[in-house]
Amino acid sequence: MRSAVDDLVSPHPLGERMPAVYTDDDFTQRFTQALDEVLAPVFTVLDCFTAYLDPRLAPADFTDWLAGWVALDLDESWSTAQRRELVARAVHLHRFRGTKKGIAEHVLLLTGGRVDVVDSGGTATSSSARGSMPGSSPGHVLVRIRVEDPDAVDRARITAAVRRMVPAHVATTIEVTT
Repeated sequence: MRSAVDDLVSPHPLGERMPAVYTDDDFTQRFTQALDEVLAPVFTVLDCFTAYLDPRLAPADFTDWLAGWVALDLDESWSTAQRRELVARAVHLHRFRGTKKGIAEHVLLLTGGRVDVVDSGGTATSSSARGSMPGSSPGHVLVRIRVEDPDAVDRARITAAVRRMVPAHVATTIEVTT
């Protein structure tokens, strides 16, 4: 719930809706004005409810709450614009979570740079029962990010974001270049 806003006028004052006998009563009018001050933010939120559901328009703290609705972990160090865009595109990003496309789009939103993802990927099968596991090395994801200022990219936070997108057994490497 939004908190009180200074000098916010209620669009539906309670004192005007009282029976005629109370409209001239000073105590009743002062009492309902106090209630109007408490209820005015509620009416304002309800009047603008659709804007609260759009992360590009909602207040910043409400955008963080919306992130929980779409199962998105936000990092406090990301800018408000990045957080809004991530929440707005969360459903689309979840559809491709763990794929090259999903990783590239997510990292692009976080860095604004050109992103290339190299994935060892694939699956392997064995034709013999109880034989050795096929394949020779664990999975690996390499993310190359090209930005104008590599020092401005927080590699630790990008690495943490990528690790949340890939299976736990997959190793990740982040390269940031110009």
